[in-house]
Amino acid sequence: MEADRGKVRLRPPRNVLDRRTIGWWRLQGVLFWASPVLVLVLLGLLIPPARFWLLAPAVVFAVLGLAWVIAMPLWWFKVHRWEVTETAVYTRSGFFWQEWRVAPMSRIQTVDTLRGPLQQLFSLATVTVTTASARGAVKIKGLDHELAASLAEQLTETTQATPGDAT
Repeated sequence: MEADRGKVRLRPPRNVLDRRTIGWWRLQGVLFWASPVLVLVLLGLLIPPARFWLLAPAVVFAVLGLAWVIAMPLWWFKVHRWEVTETAVYTRSGFFWQEWRVAPMSRIQTVDTLRGPLQQLFSLATVTVTTASARGAVKIKGLDHELAASLAEQLTETTQATPGDAT
């Protein structure tokens, strides 16, 4: 945050995600889009009278999926940012609707890390910062797994030393 004549302005978070996140998002996209394509192709091969009506949508899904897998992870990588300061954790994420989330250190209740099977394949992790907010936890997805563990440890130590209503 930057001070400007007594006002505090939120600036964009400085840290980018790990570049391997692009591959992780692409693999998720391939798995998502391949499922309906494979089902439609299989049904098209098994039901000859409906072959055209099943294979045509399969081609459409394949083309849309390919475009999505190529473009979306690059776009997301440009948008997603995160930062931890002495006073807060904040993130920027989204697609058309970009969301900025700020979790003051004094409000943090728990800090967790998650490494699903695909994240493990790419040596990535997600750090989840839980507060009392009704909006839910702040998540930093796509961090190097060692950085995520270090960040979780740092946040835990910082929040324990920060007086506030969540401790």
